Amino acid sequence: METEKNGTIQKTKKNMTVLGRETEFDGMIAFTDNLVITGTFSGGPIQATGDLEIAKTGVCNVDAIEANAIVISGNVTGDMKAAERVEMCAGSKVSGNVTTAHIRIADNVEFEGQVAMLDSVPDVDLFSVASAEYKKAMVLKSDDPR
Repeated sequence: METEKNGTIQKTKKNMTVLGRETEFDGMIAFTDNLVITGTFSGGPIQATGDLEIAKTGVCNVDAIEANAIVISGNVTGDMKAAERVEMCAGSKVSGNVTTAHIRIADNVEFEGQVAMLDSVPDVDLFSVASAEYKKAMVLKSDDPR
């Protein structure tokens, strides 16, 4: 993450948490930094202002995922909403609808779902507003009369 201070760009390091390969977690996760899932996560939702990575060995079966950016190399079942981007890497399996500003789907990805593109990244902090306000801030291109 980069921030500007006194005319110079400062790099801010974010913490990264890893749920290991042998980890099986069932429930709900909320985080502000970065998370890598290399094990199994079930339940949901996952709510984050940071980035989420599902590693090649990761399996994620959830109701919904909301994060700044989502990178998938493993298996994900559930709807995803990413303010910045969603990346589906080669060999990944994804089943669920995706809403994001940018998307990248590599070759050799099994994807079942629909994609809705955001016009721009919302200027809303996910954790500081009511869900109705957040939804209102996320204007889909399909609603744009242009």
